[in-house]
Amino acid sequence: MAKNLLIVESPAKAKTIEGYLGKDFIVKSSYGHIRDLIKGDMGIDTNNDFAQTYEVPADKKQVVAELKKLAKEAEMVWLASDEDREGEAISWHLFETLGLKENKTKRIVFHEITKPAILKAIESPRTIDYNLVNAQQARRVLDRLVGFELSPVLWKKVKPSLSAGRVQSVAVRLIVDREREVNKFNAAAAYKITARFSTGKAREFVKAELPQRFEQEAEAEKFVRDCVNAGFKISSLETKPAKRNPAAPFTTSTLQQEASRKLGFPVSRTMQVAQRLYESGKITYMRTDSVNLSETALTAAANEINSAYGQKYHQLRTYKTKSAGAQEAHEAIRPTYFDQHTVTGDSSEQRLYELIWKRAIASQMSEALFEKTTAQIAVSTRSESLVAEGEVMKFDGFLKVYLESSDDEDAEDKDNENILPPLAKGQELSLNVMNATERFSRPPARYTEASLVKKLEELGIGRPSTYAPTISTIQNRGYVVKEDRDGRSRSFGSIILENGEVTKAIKTEITGAEKSKLFPTDIGEVVNDFLVEHFKGIVDFNFTAKVEKEFDEIAQGLQNWTKMLHAFYTPFHKEVEVTTETADRANGERLLGVDPVSGKNVYAKVGKFGPLVQIGQNDDEEKPKYASLMKSQSVGTVTLEDALEQFRLPFQLENYKDKEVAVGVGRFGPYVKWGETYISIPKNEDPLTVDQSRAIAIIEEKITADAPVAHYEGLPVTKGTGRFGPFIKWNDLFINVPKAYNFDELSDSDIKELIGKKVEKEANRFIQQWTADKIAIENGRWGPFIRFGKDMLKLGKNPATNEKYTPEELAVLSLEEVKKLIVEQVPNAFEPKATKKKAAGTKVAATKSAAAKAPAKKKAPVKKK
Repeated sequence: MAKNLLIVESPAKAKTIEGYLGKDFIVKSSYGHIRDLIKGDMGIDTNNDFAQTYEVPADKKQVVAELKKLAKEAEMVWLASDEDREGEAISWHLFETLGLKENKTKRIVFHEITKPAILKAIESPRTIDYNLVNAQQARRVLDRLVGFELSPVLWKKVKPSLSAGRVQSVAVRLIVDREREVNKFNAAAAYKITARFSTGKAREFVKAELPQRFEQEAEAEKFVRDCVNAGFKISSLETKPAKRNPAAPFTTSTLQQEASRKLGFPVSRTMQVAQRLYESGKITYMRTDSVNLSETALTAAANEINSAYGQKYHQLRTYKTKSAGAQEAHEAIRPTYFDQHTVTGDSSEQRLYELIWKRAIASQMSEALFEKTTAQIAVSTRSESLVAEGEVMKFDGFLKVYLESSDDEDAEDKDNENILPPLAKGQELSLNVMNATERFSRPPARYTEASLVKKLEELGIGRPSTYAPTISTIQNRGYVVKEDRDGRSRSFGSIILENGEVTKAIKTEITGAEKSKLFPTDIGEVVNDFLVEHFKGIVDFNFTAKVEKEFDEIAQGLQNWTKMLHAFYTPFHKEVEVTTETADRANGERLLGVDPVSGKNVYAKVGKFGPLVQIGQNDDEEKPKYASLMKSQSVGTVTLEDALEQFRLPFQLENYKDKEVAVGVGRFGPYVKWGETYISIPKNEDPLTVDQSRAIAIIEEKITADAPVAHYEGLPVTKGTGRFGPFIKWNDLFINVPKAYNFDELSDSDIKELIGKKVEKEANRFIQQWTADKIAIENGRWGPFIRFGKDMLKLGKNPATNEKYTPEELAVLSLEEVKKLIVEQVPNAFEPKATKKKAAGTKVAATKSAAAKAPAKKKAPVKKK
């Protein structure tokens, strides 16, 4: 047995590190946290300095048992979890749960998984930093308190099954506020003047623009007409040098933003791919708010730049982190080896690594040099001058490698490299064409995942480790959706001067199209408004940022974490009690107006099954009428006219092929009903516009799609495209068609092969099956398991042998024996109307604060203002 046990968080990391250490070390993974606050209960004693009750989850019992055994046999245990607060807390949990001794435990940290970094960490161990642990505990406890106390209020006052979180609620508020800014925005129109001139030489043109804009069409038209017989001359010419500097190396936030802009990655995907790159030793730690590079990295970058591009491209640069809370991260995100321009791995890893490499190497390169020219073009018939700007790159510098992208949607399209021909002061120019184009001011841009991360960081809300889970959580809870939305057609005026003639035209453009933007849902807006009204502190930007600063102070030993929590919890708990007693139910109800037919009020609100419009009230003699809103409509913006239109649905059309035809809206969107068949209406098509001929076309498309393309063993084979791509259907089996097959031209042999593989797979899938009870024992990717409804449960060990079940034993297990195995993991699985709840695992008694376990030490002095 090895003398040393080194514990890291992930198995991938363990495998990499084990290769660097000798035979005296065994490296094992804890698979993240090995214990957490108990489930089904708050697990926090608010009357006892927020003491927590922890448990080892069922899926970590085996891991803990193995680590305990190895730790007992080892002479020294090395805790090597990540270097941030979460990682420090994992080391503390390991220390507590495994029953480790201080004299036989060492804590090490590293920010890159390379042999020199690991060996250096081994040479300089430390003890657990209880300030960092307390900061993590404070965040975990505070967020649990908010979730456990706020969620029941939302269940009672808004809708069952809702939940709230501290940082997530602020993120939702940002998105709701921005959406309302966009909806209230009134675009202002103005005319922009542009012109194109020739110098008299072939293929030499000058593009220019009038700096000012005209609010009135008449003013713009007069300017254009005044230019019909005007002379144009360069009145001034200024040429001056310009330069551009590279951006700093990536932090977590800037990596998420740039990967979104350049690669189209969602924030969560960026972090997953970065995690794999880090664990395989290709990049440094990916959760950081530091832009600093180590001396080793600076030297390596310099060597690579000098080697690959030449000495003139190198410029030593140091960057200072702006974030006041950047205490725990040591370096920016960078490649571990600068001479590796690319890496092996899947395409996501290769693309993200290349982005990280380029950004880091560019940060140590020379500035790009330009020559910028500005020409003023005088108009003989007007006092205003047009302006032509252009630049010529003199030295590419860092641009040889990398150019940062931007989120700025307000900037109008411009040529990035508008190069002017040789010009001279006093030179005459000939006008080719002049345009006066009506342009509209733009509303504030809706948030993308990347721009939301940027805003949260600017406000000081959240930390590197929280951005991705925050954005995923608000979408998973149904408060926010990320989607594309089509634009709408808009008319604009155009006045053109060409060949001495002025013409006017009305043109159209598509405006308001959105791609991968974050939109609040109706329930998201209702929850946000309720929290803003009753829990201002929770969704206040300054308050949330202040809490983050207090966590930082705890991490630095400048503040007691329990005192901080008492200061928060006492007023918050009082707010919860008052709101529970006094607040009215919230459904976002809006009075839209009066129904001209019944004379009753028309409302829009969020109902049990989603957003709806309602005619009349519950206390009227006649029951209210209800109609669901379309997906493209919202409670906050729907008009009375649009609301009344929804009551036309469902409506009947003429029968087709002796079956009734109707158009309506259901749970999954608008549909055409033909007999007993429901056919979805294509996305973005308004069901109210579906007439008889369009309904027949939709029905015939369905008939064609459902027509057999072949027969196999006497049963029809049909084709379709679903959520997971193209498929064929045979005998109630849905069979995915891989890309290797030509889906449009499947041959009989292709179909036979696909069905044969699926039948064989299905035959091997079930070991036993009890259809009536929705219970089965199935073969899975990682071995046999129990399927209970939608749950996938573990089989565990055979109590008779204390070994894993053999295939023969599984084949003869009775239904009652399987039910017992299910109850061990879902205690109330077979109780009537029971809420299923997975087994909590082993409970651990309320644990004292980490500070109480820490060795006594002097408090850090607090500076007085």
